[in-house]
Amino acid sequence: MKITSTAFRDGESIAALYTCEGQNISPPLAWRDVPQGTKSLALIMDDPDAPSGIFTHWVVFNIPAASLNLPAAAKSANLPAATLQGRNSYGTSAYGGPCPPPGSPHHYRFTLYALGQSVALTAGVTREQLLSAARSHILAQARLVGLYQR
Repeated sequence: MKITSTAFRDGESIAALYTCEGQNISPPLAWRDVPQGTKSLALIMDDPDAPSGIFTHWVVFNIPAASLNLPAAAKSANLPAATLQGRNSYGTSAYGGPCPPPGSPHHYRFTLYALGQSVALTAGVTREQLLSAARSHILAQARLVGLYQR
């Protein structure tokens, strides 16, 4: 399985458009080679370089297995049917773009999980709650990393 974006390549900089210094919208994401038996997908965007530990920027789950992408500026209204969003470290159930303190670049991980079933969770769950519920159902995962520095 592979996840990509037309907005940046793996290991390259994320444009300011997708950050707190721009429009703070999610970048377009696409994936391929989802394994057979996948019933749903989940996506977590986080920053492992945050001073206080892993900072969660976006949690999306129960994405239908037949979906091949998430559009730029994804919001509840334009996500695939049945897709839910969890709570990020900003305290909202939406995308929250990179906004690191000034200094060295941070790594923003977009991790896509192929799951053997949908998870029985409600909107607003945390990254940790999603991972706990999904852990035994993960068939494959793929990661795209973007960099951002202020």
